[in-house]
Amino acid sequence: MLKILVIEDDPEAARYLVKGLSELGHTADQAGDGDSGLQMALDGNYDILIVDRMLPRRDGLSVIQELRREGNHTPVLILSALGQVDDRVKGLKAGGDDYLPKPYAFTELQARIEALARRPKSANQVETTFTVGDLTLDRMAHSCRRGEIDIPLQPREFRLLEYLMQNAGQVVTRTMLLENVWEYHFDPQTNVIDVHISRLRGKIDKGFETPLLHTIRGAGYTIRDTAH
Repeated sequence: MLKILVIEDDPEAARYLVKGLSELGHTADQAGDGDSGLQMALDGNYDILIVDRMLPRRDGLSVIQELRREGNHTPVLILSALGQVDDRVKGLKAGGDDYLPKPYAFTELQARIEALARRPKSANQVETTFTVGDLTLDRMAHSCRRGEIDIPLQPREFRLLEYLMQNAGQVVTRTMLLENVWEYHFDPQTNVIDVHISRLRGKIDKGFETPLLHTIRGAGYTIRDTAH
């Protein structure tokens, strides 16, 4: 389980977050302004920081920038009512790792926290190979195999599979795929994800006994080995 700091000045929103995170088994602390949040983040050895942008005494982006200047690279999920593309870009450029506009679904917040927690903590820990069941993806060789069969993938299909395998066993939402695979910070209301998922499923699952790529109705997609 994770140790999480919530930096949020709205008492009701903070209570909702802390309660939800605690119910998931995480340890969740809360700071009500930017200055105290910064100090707690520097002193507390947290796994994840959830930071509101509009904070008293020191705004959220300033908190993140100061953390990065101090050499603190704790993953940061920015929560904000400012949800336009320019707002998100500013948040990510300030040093945020992910950005979720308010209002949000707690299930998506949970998925994003889990994704951040699985990221390597240093360049030396970057994984080059991912394996799910008998499917293997090699980032360095840019190759994919299932069992003894080589599977040719187009660049976007490779990136899509890479992101799914990075988050193996977890539900990945459409928004997460748009932001991390297509770098869209909005839903363009197209079927681009459905088309690529269908193509990818045809390549990695068709003809094999055990399907690995699953659609979770109303939530998103996951890749997992159901044979074990």
